[in-house]
Amino acid sequence: MSQALTKIEIPNTTSRSGKVREIFDAGDKLLFVASDRISAFDCVMPNGIPQKGEVLTQISKFWFERTGEIVKNHMLSVDVADFPAPFNEYPDQLAGRSMLVKKTEVLPVECIVRGYLIGSGWKEYQKSETIGGMPLRSGYKMADKLDEPIFTPSTKAEQGLHDENISFNKMKEIVGEEKAEKLKAISIALYKQAAEYALTKGIIIADTKFEFGELDGEIILIDEALTPDSSRFWPADTYEVGCSPMSFDKQFVRDYLETLDWDKTPPAPALPDEILKKSQAKYLEAYERLTGQTL
Repeated sequence: MSQALTKIEIPNTTSRSGKVREIFDAGDKLLFVASDRISAFDCVMPNGIPQKGEVLTQISKFWFERTGEIVKNHMLSVDVADFPAPFNEYPDQLAGRSMLVKKTEVLPVECIVRGYLIGSGWKEYQKSETIGGMPLRSGYKMADKLDEPIFTPSTKAEQGLHDENISFNKMKEIVGEEKAEKLKAISIALYKQAAEYALTKGIIIADTKFEFGELDGEIILIDEALTPDSSRFWPADTYEVGCSPMSFDKQFVRDYLETLDWDKTPPAPALPDEILKKSQAKYLEAYERLTGQTL
C-alpha cells in the first residue's frame, strides 16, 4: 500500500490548514493542496488514505471543466509547472493534488442541494415532513428520490465549529435577495447536470455542497466541486429505497469508528490498513467511474 501524504510543507510560504486541505498564499492567487488526511465526526484521523487528495483535486478539475457554461469557477491550473515560485519546485508534494486558483471574496454561506432524502434531511422529514423547514409531501421513505431537488443552505462556520442549517429567507438576509436567488438557481442547475451525467456512469449523487465567491462583481464557483467529500455518491446498482446506501467515500471509516469505544473527541484512533485500503478503493472507483481514467 502506497504512503499517504498527510503533511505538506513548503518552506518560506504562508498557508492555512483545514481538516483536509492546505491553502497557500500565492500573491494574487491561492494554491489549494488536498492532503490525504481524512476526518470523521469532526476529528482528523492520525493516518490518511493514500491518493485521496489526488482523487479530490482531479474530480474537482473534471467538474470545473464540464460546468463552465453554468457558472465560471476559480480553477487556473493543476500543472505544477504553471505554479509560481517556490511552489513549482515541489512536484513531489504537489503533483496531482494541487490547484492554482483565483482569489475571490468568499460568500459566507454553503449551498447544499439534496436530490434524495437521507441524513439530517431524512431525520427532519421523519419528525415534521419538512426539509430545511420546507413542507414535503407525505409518503417518502429513507433514501427516496425527491420529486425535485431541494436547496437547503447553511452557514459557513469557522474551523472547529459546526455549520448551521438556515432557511432560504435567512440566507437572503445574509447575502441579499437577488444574490440568494442567483446562488440557488446556479446550485440546482449544477446539481441537475452533474447528477444526470453521474447516473450514466452508475453513480447516484444524493446531495452535494457548493461554495461560491465573488470576483469583480461576478459569482464564481470555488472550493472543491462534486467530490466524494462534498457529496454523497451511491452506487446505482445496489441502491435501494428504505435503507441507507453505501457511499463512495469514507463510509468504511465511519462504520469502523462506530464499533470502537471512542467518544468521538480528539485524539482520534489510528485506522487499520484494511479500512484504509477499502476507503482508498472506493475513492479511486468514484474517480474512475466518473472520468473513465485511472490515476
